[in-house]
Amino acid sequence: MSETKAVHARITGRVQGVSFRAWTQVEAQGRGLVGWVQNEADGSVSAHMEGPAAEVDAMVALIHRGPPAAVVREVTVALAPPKGATHFDIRS
Repeated sequence: MSETKAVHARITGRVQGVSFRAWTQVEAQGRGLVGWVQNEADGSVSAHMEGPAAEVDAMVALIHRGPPAAVVREVTVALAPPKGATHFDIRS
């Protein structure tokens, strides 16, 4: 059984209006992760991701690139307590 890991990420750059949330949801679900992603009022995107440690780490590496239309400037990641989510949501 793999270790469960949870992180909170904040992504800045051109990350709104470029399908970043939908892309994150598809990529996270494909890795068996649960959590959420949402746009923030300051133009950034926040995400909470939890699941197998290796898959969380792979997802963190991916969000540094983002979807094709995005321009990721900075990604801040912090360990977070698991929230016990059962799926990956896009929050508005």
